[in-house]
Amino acid sequence: MILSTGHAEPARRWPAPGYSWYMVVLLTIVYIFSFIDRFILGLLIQPIQAELGLTDTQIGLLLGPAFAIFYVLMGLPFGWLADRRRRTFIVAAGLAIWSAATAVSGLARSFLGLFIARMSVGVGEASLSPCAMSLMADCFPKEKRGKPIAFYSMAISLGAGIAALTGAAVIAWATQSDYVSVPGLGDLAPWRVSLLVVGLPGLLLVPVVLFLREPERTVDTVTSNAQGIGYRAVFSYIRSRPASLIGVVWVFGYVILIGFSSSWGAAAFARTWGWSPVQYGQAIGILFIVLGPLAVNLGGWMSDRLLQKGRTAAPLLVGLYGVPVMTVAGVIWPLMPSADLALIFLGVMLAAVALSTATGVTALLNIIPSNIRGQSVAIYYMATALLGQGLGPLCVGLMNDYVFGYDNLRYSMASLPVIFGIPLFLAVPWILKKYRQSFEELNKLQ
Repeated sequence: MILSTGHAEPARRWPAPGYSWYMVVLLTIVYIFSFIDRFILGLLIQPIQAELGLTDTQIGLLLGPAFAIFYVLMGLPFGWLADRRRRTFIVAAGLAIWSAATAVSGLARSFLGLFIARMSVGVGEASLSPCAMSLMADCFPKEKRGKPIAFYSMAISLGAGIAALTGAAVIAWATQSDYVSVPGLGDLAPWRVSLLVVGLPGLLLVPVVLFLREPERTVDTVTSNAQGIGYRAVFSYIRSRPASLIGVVWVFGYVILIGFSSSWGAAAFARTWGWSPVQYGQAIGILFIVLGPLAVNLGGWMSDRLLQKGRTAAPLLVGLYGVPVMTVAGVIWPLMPSADLALIFLGVMLAAVALSTATGVTALLNIIPSNIRGQSVAIYYMATALLGQGLGPLCVGLMNDYVFGYDNLRYSMASLPVIFGIPLFLAVPWILKKYRQSFEELNKLQ
């Protein structure tokens, strides 16, 4: 239940538009840096394995759980801190942690060293979005928040593309010789230098973020009653109607799983068609930049149109529209006879993933009471990240080590959509039924 004080919103002085947009642009740049540091490891699978002797299962752990588990676990504490402490300090600290951890990854001598460094990247990056969303909300009044938040969110697709192209450029430079001499560190393999070069520039942004002027916090005049405070109320609501919420997490967790399985893309193209990480990074980067924003905006437009026509499950339906496309394309692209054909179907898969992810949070919010939405979104991100990023890359590595073998990575990747997709297809009628029931129940209460 929502209680209102009955008073008008107190007058306040908003930051100057120029400064507010400066903060948005800076936070978006930091967001892009986070994607570069997150993405680079996938381009370096082959040389890392060659030097450290890691199995595909160990690589899957580095690409998935090492990052995802700690990224998820730290999301709630950082969200709590964002409401109570100086947010620019938290973002600066997180940026320093993940940038340093990426650079230190280049000095790791074992799987354990890489795992700890990757874990630290996840911990650091968990600080960004809770604080960034809070800062932007305090820089713009409600009616003007759409554009800055959309600008920041666009970094998801653009950031992945820029990350791939930047990573490819760094690798191309570093691989001009067998070893690169680094002052104070001696001769290092190109993959190590690539991680150093990608990680260290983020540290230069730390003082810029640290000395940002913290905007005055917005004081809302609408508050929750005691039953709407804390995670106890959220879990109580979830227990009262678990089926519809499980269905939303299942659908969009699967979408994220398929998306993050492409972390193995560089290795698959190398082992199957002999592509270098540079070739793959350049190609996938262009696909991300061109297809990602188009697909995300198309998904949002489709959802709005369907809702206007009375389709109550519209956001969930849009997510489901992309599922068969990404599943079929996800099975086909690794089995293609040429790299060019594989790239076409991989692009189709990634576009379908982008289209579906555009409506995930909207689908959740439409069946959640307003006074527990923020905390429900945090739990949604935790669950889908654990299911998607936690399982996707790891399952590919496990299948490759214990079923198909090193040279047959393509078959491991083609199997993943079948294993996880068929149960979802069978459950779709049940998921839609439960979702519509929850939507109708919530609207009767409002």
